[in-house]
Amino acid sequence: MTRWVYDFAEGSMEMRELLGGKGANVAEMTRVLGADRVPAGFTITTEACVAYMRAERNEPEDLAREVADALARLERHAGRRLGDPADPLLVSVRSGARESMPGMLDTVLNLGLNDESVLGLARATGNERFAWDSYRRFTQMFGNVCRGIPGERYEEEIAAAKARRGATLDTELDAQALRELTDRFREIYRDATGERFPQQPAEQLRLAIRAVFDSWTGERAVAYRRLNRIPDSWGTAVNVQQMVFGNKGETSGSGVAFSRDEVTGAPEPSGDFLPNAQGEDVVSGARTPRDLAEMREWMPHVHSELLEILRTLERHYGDMQDTEFTVEEGRLYMLQTRNAKRPAQAAVRFAVDAVREGLLTRERALLTIDPGSLDALLHPTFDPQFSFEVLARGVAASPGAAKGAIVFTAPDAVHAGEQGRDVILVRPFTDAEDVAGFHAARGIVTSEGGKASHAALVARGMGRPAVVGAGELSIDLAARTVSAGGRLLQEGDVIAIDGTRGVVTVDDVPLVPPSVNEYFERVLEWADGLRRLGVRANADTPTDARRARELGAEGIGLCRTEHMFMAADRQPKMRAMIMAHDEEARRAALAQLLPLQQQDFEGLFEAMAGLPVTIRLLDPPLHEFLPNAEDLATHIERARLERSPELERLERLLERVHEITEENPMLGTRGCRLGILYPEIYEMQVTAILRAAKAAARPPHPEIMIPLVGYETELALMRELVERAGEREGLTIGSDYTVGTMIELPRACFVADRIAGFADFFSFGTNDLTQTALGFSRDDVESRFVPVYLDRGIIDRSPFETIDQLGVGWLVRLAAWVGREAHPGLKLGICGEHGGDPESIAFFHQAGLDYVSCSPFRVPIARIAAARAAVMHPLQSWG
Repeated sequence: MTRWVYDFAEGSMEMRELLGGKGANVAEMTRVLGADRVPAGFTITTEACVAYMRAERNEPEDLAREVADALARLERHAGRRLGDPADPLLVSVRSGARESMPGMLDTVLNLGLNDESVLGLARATGNERFAWDSYRRFTQMFGNVCRGIPGERYEEEIAAAKARRGATLDTELDAQALRELTDRFREIYRDATGERFPQQPAEQLRLAIRAVFDSWTGERAVAYRRLNRIPDSWGTAVNVQQMVFGNKGETSGSGVAFSRDEVTGAPEPSGDFLPNAQGEDVVSGARTPRDLAEMREWMPHVHSELLEILRTLERHYGDMQDTEFTVEEGRLYMLQTRNAKRPAQAAVRFAVDAVREGLLTRERALLTIDPGSLDALLHPTFDPQFSFEVLARGVAASPGAAKGAIVFTAPDAVHAGEQGRDVILVRPFTDAEDVAGFHAARGIVTSEGGKASHAALVARGMGRPAVVGAGELSIDLAARTVSAGGRLLQEGDVIAIDGTRGVVTVDDVPLVPPSVNEYFERVLEWADGLRRLGVRANADTPTDARRARELGAEGIGLCRTEHMFMAADRQPKMRAMIMAHDEEARRAALAQLLPLQQQDFEGLFEAMAGLPVTIRLLDPPLHEFLPNAEDLATHIERARLERSPELERLERLLERVHEITEENPMLGTRGCRLGILYPEIYEMQVTAILRAAKAAARPPHPEIMIPLVGYETELALMRELVERAGEREGLTIGSDYTVGTMIELPRACFVADRIAGFADFFSFGTNDLTQTALGFSRDDVESRFVPVYLDRGIIDRSPFETIDQLGVGWLVRLAAWVGREAHPGLKLGICGEHGGDPESIAFFHQAGLDYVSCSPFRVPIARIAAARAAVMHPLQSWG
């Protein structure tokens, strides 16, 4: 029989899949720190949530009995009953997914209070204000979370209560004011639901558990999972934990603490806390908390205990820890711990320091780094030479710099992102509903909150620059304005932010491309010593090639020669070649292009300084180099009206466009088919490559790649063409250059053994291979049906972002396997966008490829991802 509930004392961190991250970590923390430091409780498993969803929101059989039994054990441990009128036990009900989803799932605190037990709590503690503050919080949170009553309705009542009493902070409201607020909150509940606020603790608990289960399928949680690749099928656990109270007065408080600086990774604990507050006050951003360092003056012995606990937890887990704590009348309790989400700069600093301190080996340290987050290290920063006026200062919450137009809502940020506009999301504070806006915006600014606020946590997790708690900003959401220092800004005005220093400005500060710091350099050195996969870059210009070398590329895995023909001085010559009516005219036009192509390749070879350079011969259909037919028709009509002498030329051009335009050009006359129909085009390109190689100061290693091969005879014909050109230049295939093909058609994968007989290398073009294998048009499906497929669970991510391992991935494995069976020395690489995706890189490692190639700025990410793959899968390779 399936068991649905486990006491904290029964769990461990190895039970993460069953108990969720929070439940497993609280159970482990109980074992490490002792039951007197961690409030007791129990966890309802993720399997219970999955069963609830599958049964269309019906609780599993026996769940209610197991919860009642676990609650009875908790009551015996605490010596109090849930909701007891004399001295009630109160509990928190929190979510706990397998992977941390900060702020995305629901929580209910102070559960167990009702109209009788609140009076008992006041008598038992001798603190009437505390009792009514707790009941006020519970009615507010329960109504919002369990019954969907908008939080604004409660906040409006709180603001009115403070205004009536001339109070600035919630903590300035006395017991009577809080009692009145609670009465008002119960009226709001009755008006919204038609029911009395529930008085039975067991019913409160049942509804709260259901609310946490339901939050798994809420819009904000689904959006977060899409962005972070968390499967819908996992479900969330529910943790029921005995409450301890940080709102009992000035010797109580709540906070969050990191074992190291969560922004920089420096080995000094950091965090936020608030005296006389519950944890929700700290993380919601509604109140600006105090820095953890100030806790030393507020309560020195608690501060000292907390630092020792942080050291203990970090040693035990072998990773930077993010904890929540409560101080109740001078006693410290730890509520949860988890591996800290941190920006890339903190991740690499921690890894290096952890190895230096003997906490971790290099291999384990690499596994603490999320390669995908390293993009943030490659974000721009403010130009240090540029002087600017600071509009506002706040907390440096997430590193990097950004510029963009002000927007005030997440939907506006999403809309702007869809239009390709850069925006900065500006809010008083953010909540979970804003997560889609974080993804769309270039940066985030809030006027409230601290390092542990929702805005800070989510921004760091997504690698978005953020400045929070910028209290000088006055943000009016209704008027859509923000003001500071006598300056009024409207929606659409451009601002710049520096999330590393915590500043906001209206000046147009230049952004400086990032550079790799000493910690990142050290991690990259480790990675290069551990990885098996080579890492190259996709680069079409000497500038891109030089940048790729600076970032550690070991060659060029893809040079797209068609981009070289797009320059203004090349287009007329390219069009002349396309317009030519016979081979002689085409060759004449190509003769003018040859020295330009040679110059391009010389620049690449110089930048690569002897490293391999894979050059793909012309791939796209020829009509792409000519004007659009509709635009031409418009120009022709105008020329007729104006009796322009250009009319005849334009008409000939339109006629040629119609001649070569195809219904489905991506599957038409392109790739090697061009070389077979017009061999003089490929001859010119090969000659330019080989002459550039001979002219190079340092002998390069050109790899000439024939695109879109599906039949071995296609490659055989093109290889002969290349060899003849090589003979004319006095160069030998194999020693001076090699010839291979891009594998981008399913048939090529099926007959890779035949194709390998004419190839020195295969480079998998996974962009087109994904299109042709799945029948997906990359230019269309991402904005059409892929979002629906994601929502319906047909796919869990875009196949153009991460390789479809079961389908397209199997084709890659097959081609690698049979290709090497026929040609044991065959070199294997991948040059599609998947070459910079960490999860795809792990797959390519296991598939036995020799290298990946990606955009220059993804090269450091690929180096680390390849090393992690080697550590995690040391024996699992093919070929």
